[in-house]
Amino acid sequence: MMYSDIPAAQTLVLQFKAKGVKHIVISPGSRNAPLTISFTKHPYFECYSIVDERCAAFFALGMAQQTGEPVAVVCTSGSALLNYYPAIAEAFYSDIPLIVVSADRPGYRIDIGDGQTIRQQNVFEKHIGYSANLKQDVSHASHLVAKYGKSLLKDSQESIQSFNEQEIVRAITTATDNKAPVHINIPFEEPLYGRVEEPTITLGEVKYKQEEELGNVDWSELSELWRKSTKKMILVGVNPPNALDETIIEQLASDGNTLVFTETISNLHHPEFFPSIDSIVAPIEKRQDSEAVFKELQPDLLITFGGLIVSKKIKAFLRRYQPKHHWHIDPKKAYDTFFGLTKHIPTTPNHFFGQLGAGPTAPSPYKVKWESVKRKYEERRRDYLKQIPYSDFTVFDDIIGAIPKEYQVHLANSSTVRYAQLFDMDPSLKVFCNRGTSGIDGSTSTAIGASVHSSSPTVLITGDLSFFYDSNALWNNYLRSDFRIILINNDGGGIFRILPGQEDTDEFETFFETHHQLNASQLAAMYGFEYEKVADLNGLRTSLVDFYQDSGRPKILEVSTPRTVNNKILLAYFDFIS
Repeated sequence: MMYSDIPAAQTLVLQFKAKGVKHIVISPGSRNAPLTISFTKHPYFECYSIVDERCAAFFALGMAQQTGEPVAVVCTSGSALLNYYPAIAEAFYSDIPLIVVSADRPGYRIDIGDGQTIRQQNVFEKHIGYSANLKQDVSHASHLVAKYGKSLLKDSQESIQSFNEQEIVRAITTATDNKAPVHINIPFEEPLYGRVEEPTITLGEVKYKQEEELGNVDWSELSELWRKSTKKMILVGVNPPNALDETIIEQLASDGNTLVFTETISNLHHPEFFPSIDSIVAPIEKRQDSEAVFKELQPDLLITFGGLIVSKKIKAFLRRYQPKHHWHIDPKKAYDTFFGLTKHIPTTPNHFFGQLGAGPTAPSPYKVKWESVKRKYEERRRDYLKQIPYSDFTVFDDIIGAIPKEYQVHLANSSTVRYAQLFDMDPSLKVFCNRGTSGIDGSTSTAIGASVHSSSPTVLITGDLSFFYDSNALWNNYLRSDFRIILINNDGGGIFRILPGQEDTDEFETFFETHHQLNASQLAAMYGFEYEKVADLNGLRTSLVDFYQDSGRPKILEVSTPRTVNNKILLAYFDFIS
């Protein structure tokens, strides 16, 4: 083994090993050389090299998303660090344990006009679980005392060592226990490349324990309100696969007064549940008696759990037709998404529903009515697909239906995840999407990082802007041969044709839709992907037959769709099922 001769670098590496932080994603640089040397020369760590820091952070986020354990990203000083911010924000809102480690210049070098220096301390203050700003090692900078005076290095090496250990342990514990991103900033003085075969420091005894907030929950009160409510709605946002016990799922499905609304990325399935929320809500908006019908749908009791909700329509409905009671179930936080939150219950959904003691009840008019609506839109959707021309809508129906069982599915944001909401996913599929901030940046990087630790193959379904925006994601050596990308290319940001304000002008095409004529053929060749392009339904169906077959290389299937008609066909769908 080999270590940097800088104590702070040794301390970080030894604490990571002691706390089980094993996966390290490193971007190249000079100031972070002490960390790169120490991590890559130690057999305990699995190190990954990703040049683009934005891609590196999302790659690490994808790994942490799968393992549930902290993954570290390491970069040099300066603007390199700022490229981590999009993934940090995503981790913050998606409760993913990401450890950001930045090398920094010594404090006396900041704001004096020195190259590659910025104010790195607390730079992620608004979107971070904890910021650990380590101190400069005296023992590695003693030569500076004579030149700059003792005031430069005020603390003893012993006190600095103790402080740094405390901060590192607190950061790791916060990431692990709170499922939050943390930032460890380490100033390094030159020389940076010195090495020793054994550590020159010994870790001290550091104990840091998170304070648990235990709320008082009156289960008898909650159970009574649950039993009395005849119009109950459960709405599930982003949820990892297999998170809810099967007994709880059956319990909720058998409750005759309860509508369980799920989204594609809820990873919850039961014939009694209600997927494709927009297929229920959107047709009501078009009815002359919409207010009366919405009041019929309005719940007395709303229970939410999981992450953020995709459907804008259910959010608009619940904000206008608020339930009398809204409980959010989450150990950590409760967003007042619908401006009517009445209770945050800080526990897991399994524990909550187990304590609630709910059981089978006879179907009420509330559930019976909306089950008939669900059956109707499912039938009408099949009829609609038979009569519409080739478009994004028909493409998504075929793509989702062709995904092999047990696959891991990653969805890019904007149009991709919204189209996926309209179709039924096989219950065996594990579905993910970066919905913490819902940005198009990083979808490909996240999917590739997640595939590294997935027991099953991975397919990414993405739109053209998201794919080209994150094309540096393909620049790495960790692509599995069973990794698949389906790129739906409609020559622009198709979602803007669906949103209000769409108009056929040059300004709209340039500054909103961002019309282009790019394809992925050259990127596929450069990064060693098998590549195929189709532009009609027969071609798509033929290509999907072999797309998931074993191969020696990853594959990209690019599907061209008609830019100017997709929005019309999607919006007409809601008219049709009305």
